[in-house]
Amino acid sequence: MSKGLIITLIILAVLAAVAVVLYFLGKKAQKRQAEQQEQMDAMKQTISMLIIDKKKMRLKDAGLPQAVIDQTPKAMRLSKLPIVKAKVGPQVLSLVCDAAIFDSVPVKKEVKATVSGIYITGVKGLHGKQAVEPVKKSKFKKLIEQAQEKAGAKPL
Repeated sequence: MSKGLIITLIILAVLAAVAVVLYFLGKKAQKRQAEQQEQMDAMKQTISMLIIDKKKMRLKDAGLPQAVIDQTPKAMRLSKLPIVKAKVGPQVLSLVCDAAIFDSVPVKKEVKATVSGIYITGVKGLHGKQAVEPVKKSKFKKLIEQAQEKAGAKPL
């Protein structure tokens, strides 16, 4: 056998082993996520609140309790989370919002939110129509649109 064929076979064997490991890790993570979702569904409650502010910020800057910061993995402490500052009754609280609904949360409006602990999982507006904020485009998307416009193509 030639050296090139042996090296190719070794690389293929390593890639196959990595694929098998990732498959089993993915199944394990999927089971863990399903368990967490069941717990969140069991703990959820609907609360009326006034949304004061919303931002994406680091966990330590969000004003969350120290116990929450200590329980989070180190990788999550460095990433930015969608944080909503809301007035619930007489208290002003910092809550973590679901990334899927973060854009639809209206600022300075009273809403009924589905909350599980300190995690907002759903929002429904109480008064008036819900205004959708325009999505900011990245510089890359703006450059692509300009290039398509100059070329005479329709923007995506």
